Amino acid sequence: MGSNSFRLEIGRIAAGRYRRQAYFKETVRLGAGLDADRRLTEEAAQRGLACLRSFATELQGMDPGHVRAVATQTMREAANRDEFLRRAQPVLGFPIEVISGREEARLIYAGVSHLQPSQERRLVVDIGGRSTELILGEGALPLKAESFPVGSVSLSLRYFPDGRLTADAFRAAQIAAGAHFEEVLAAFAPSEWTTAMGSSGTVGAVSQILQAQGWTDGRITPRALAALMRACIEAGHVDALDVSALREDRRAVLPGGLAILYTLATHFGIEELFPAKGALRQGVIVDLHERLLAAHHEQGHDMREDTVRALQARFGVDTLQAARVRDLALALHGPAPDSGARPTESEQHALRELRWACELHEIGMALSHHDHHRHSAYMLSHVDAAGFSQSEQRRLGQLVLSQRGGLRKVEEWLGDESFARQALCLRLAVIHCHSRQPAQAEAWRLKLRDGRADLTLDPAWAAEHPRTCYLLSEEEQAWTKVAGWRLSVQGAD
Repeated sequence: MGSNSFRLEIGRIAAGRYRRQAYFKETVRLGAGLDADRRLTEEAAQRGLACLRSFATELQGMDPGHVRAVATQTMREAANRDEFLRRAQPVLGFPIEVISGREEARLIYAGVSHLQPSQERRLVVDIGGRSTELILGEGALPLKAESFPVGSVSLSLRYFPDGRLTADAFRAAQIAAGAHFEEVLAAFAPSEWTTAMGSSGTVGAVSQILQAQGWTDGRITPRALAALMRACIEAGHVDALDVSALREDRRAVLPGGLAILYTLATHFGIEELFPAKGALRQGVIVDLHERLLAAHHEQGHDMREDTVRALQARFGVDTLQAARVRDLALALHGPAPDSGARPTESEQHALRELRWACELHEIGMALSHHDHHRHSAYMLSHVDAAGFSQSEQRRLGQLVLSQRGGLRKVEEWLGDESFARQALCLRLAVIHCHSRQPAQAEAWRLKLRDGRADLTLDPAWAAEHPRTCYLLSEEEQAWTKVAGWRLSVQGAD
């Protein structure tokens, strides 16, 4: 769900090869629908919903675990994004994740490196509607990735709002774009890479124009970009621009994208930029394929597992304590009643979320032991976490926030039965392990059903742990103050 276009791609990966099975694209101009308060207008929202409604028909019958919907810069910016997503997800029929700029960059590179493998050190550029991503990578590994809040739609709206094309407007647009890129000139200098590639719509559109005009064979050069800008200035208006291969859906946003491309070429010493085969949508599929393989214990790789380990090391997490809490919380949670021995896909996802929350529930202690759960929640919601979407990070942050204290701070989330169950198991595990000693999982038996949680304690264990029993009595009271689950503790007397 991009700022200019929504795209649906259905693909298959077999024996390492990617095969597209279906592709749909609609120009939605979502990014042009942000008002002065950065709120998505109703008109723009309706365009997006209409597109998602048509995509939903193409996705009927798909396994939910094999579908991933991601939203980019416009949703990152929109002040009312939650309101729009609450309307959009039922229309599409699948969850929609908002991804960070760096995560978008990582996925872009995954798409390019899979469809166009090479061991060269490459610079990959992706100019979207409201953001531009730069990625430096080698082979399949992204080494550096940055995202900037400037794109073809936003720059066109600001510097070419009425469609007039002037030299002054191009100059101003280039200065504005350059101000964003200046901070990474050294990191992406020509000495750092051997080949430059461009993915997605703007690069593809400009490449086609240059080739159709006979100015290049499709590669993008500073000289050819300057020639296209001169043609724009001579035309004076986007409607009067007469160049071959210019699609109507690209006409209004071409000047902004062209200004960004020329700025990148001159600032980063890009003498030749080659159109790439892959882009974000293929990267999402490649990444999802790896997750599915990893979930089924095959040879896939879930980047999120590496990120959790890296965050634990970075913030000095007590991994023994994290493991104690994790193992007990997972044992308490288990699969849903009557679901059979093997958890469903959604239950497996809930267990993964709970595991990550347990493993990272104390990262806030790197800042302060006092109210560390609040620090942990903030850090998890905002840290750069490769593989995780902003939506996933926000949910993990709320789970970690719920680990102790009153529940009103997460009451709006407790309406989600899965979240409430995860929060309950995390809180109980934290209480059991509060002394930072090995857990005795066999002493607790938890039954969860119909909004009720019955915790039965082994009487001998309870007699030896009066302080933990006191904390459990406090926990019973905490759950009476919010709607949803009710906790009953037996065997503590």
